[in-house]
Amino acid sequence: MIAVVETTTHYKSTKEIFALVDAFESCTLSRAEWTHAAHLTVGLWYLLLHPFDEAVNFICNGIKRFNASHGIVTTPTGGYHETLTLFWIHTVNGYLKKHKDRELSFVGLANGLIEKCGDSKLPFEYYSRDYLFSPTARTEFVAPDLKPLGTPSS
Repeated sequence: MIAVVETTTHYKSTKEIFALVDAFESCTLSRAEWTHAAHLTVGLWYLLLHPFDEAVNFICNGIKRFNASHGIVTTPTGGYHETLTLFWIHTVNGYLKKHKDRELSFVGLANGLIEKCGDSKLPFEYYSRDYLFSPTARTEFVAPDLKPLGTPSS
């Protein structure tokens, strides 16, 4: 018997991705549209177009600007989360390194990334819940307490 694996094609064109990034940058993207997949795609965009450190600055500052424009205040329990943001940047960058020699379109890369890393619970393979949601982890990057970054997930 042949197993059929269903895949979801999130994006059909680069135009869709350009529109997402433009809406993110101009803060016209709605909060409902600022999904986990959108976060991953925006991160992919910046990591493809800029050196790593520049991309990190664009992503972190962009999320903070987006949050401020939507009235999302950073508190000890909500808003911008430095460790999660950097975890996902690291994850996207790792995905790109694994796929750098493949001839994939940007749409193919984005859809593959969402398929591979679309589970928003992935950080819990690396971080315990209390540690990840501590006030310190929100405001500054903390190293994982369960397994080091770069360790393949099970």
